Amino acid sequence: MQQKISRKKLCLLLSLSAIVATTVNFFIFHQRINPFIFLFFLLSNIFVFFYLLKFFSEKNSLVESQLENIKEQINITNSENLKAREFGAALKFRITRYDNLKKVIEELNRSLRLEVVVNVLSSTVYSLISNSCGSALFYLLDNHTQKLNLIHSIKEDRQMVILSKEGDIFDYWVLRHSRELLIEDLKNDFRFDLDVLRSQEMRPILSLISSPLISHHSLLGLLRLESDKRGSFNQDDLRFLSLVSGLGAVALENSLLFQKTQDLAIHDDLTGLYTKQYFIGRLKDEAKRCLRLDQRLVLMMIDIDFFKQYNDKFGHTAGDIVLKKVSSLLKESLSLLNPLLCRFGGEEFLVMLPEMDKQRALEVAEELRQKIEREKVLLRRQNTSVTVSIGLACLPLDTKDDDELIQKADKSMYDAKRKGRNRVCYI
Repeated sequence: MQQKISRKKLCLLLSLSAIVATTVNFFIFHQRINPFIFLFFLLSNIFVFFYLLKFFSEKNSLVESQLENIKEQINITNSENLKAREFGAALKFRITRYDNLKKVIEELNRSLRLEVVVNVLSSTVYSLISNSCGSALFYLLDNHTQKLNLIHSIKEDRQMVILSKEGDIFDYWVLRHSRELLIEDLKNDFRFDLDVLRSQEMRPILSLISSPLISHHSLLGLLRLESDKRGSFNQDDLRFLSLVSGLGAVALENSLLFQKTQDLAIHDDLTGLYTKQYFIGRLKDEAKRCLRLDQRLVLMMIDIDFFKQYNDKFGHTAGDIVLKKVSSLLKESLSLLNPLLCRFGGEEFLVMLPEMDKQRALEVAEELRQKIEREKVLLRRQNTSVTVSIGLACLPLDTKDDDELIQKADKSMYDAKRKGRNRVCYI
């Protein structure tokens, strides 16, 4: 404004100077002119000056007003262009995200294996939503115990340990409400008690999104992303996670059904132990490995003594109870030895113990025999006891052939029966 006033004053001074100079020159060269004519001439010049001054002032104001409008329009246009570019970038990002859903579906359709489905879902949301930052956690729900089980995780910090293997308060909030959870800033989220969180041994979490995996109204588990930074996730991220979870739940259910079918095919219906066919295949592979690495492998053949008497006295249902009890004791007693357990047929069981020498195997077998003998089995309100005869054979000490190993273990078991049963024999 000060600059504009200065320009006007300058124009006024220049114009007055021009009028004065013109008048003086006119007076010098025309000294005999009539004073009235001179005065008229002077006033005429002054009038013309103020008219021109007003005219150019109005023009200047109009130009300045138009210039301000143009600048305002430019600013508005720039702002709209910026919003359009941001919207375009966001739209391109969303299109890229949703284009990847086709690839996800194709990958899920390639395999029914549980580990493949879990890995595809976890890696997809971790890369497309978290941009490979923070952590991705995949939980499965145990329908019997209604507890979560962490089966897969992807972590930016590989040294970080996930202590909540069965989930935490956020995961059980999702299970309880059966809907998605978004936390943009944990410290400002009224739904969760920070004092409770501090009392638990937790890794640093400030924001997270989580979605349940639901198929046919059945809750299978949940998929979760978390970050140690505030505002890492938004509503659009949650919508995309929910969409992936919806697709993944169907694939997960098919995978679980396929795994259950496979398990039924290789497990005995009554005892839950491996079937004879599956066991023999695993024994062949393990025997080759032990021979290649010069390691020991022990095979136990176990037979329930006088099993027919249980069926005759208490009925076939009682026989099933005895088989279940013995198989349960096998699992419980040998759980720390990484055994492979099989119902070989009827009342016979096979136990494979890799990387174990013969002397140690004899001690294990004797402890197992005594534990089974001490255990009471309730049959028709009567406490009965069960005994077993155990035969041992060791590879490669007794043989280097897996088929012959079974035969030698079977022979040792029959030796135990001939010697009075309820004992352990070996080659």
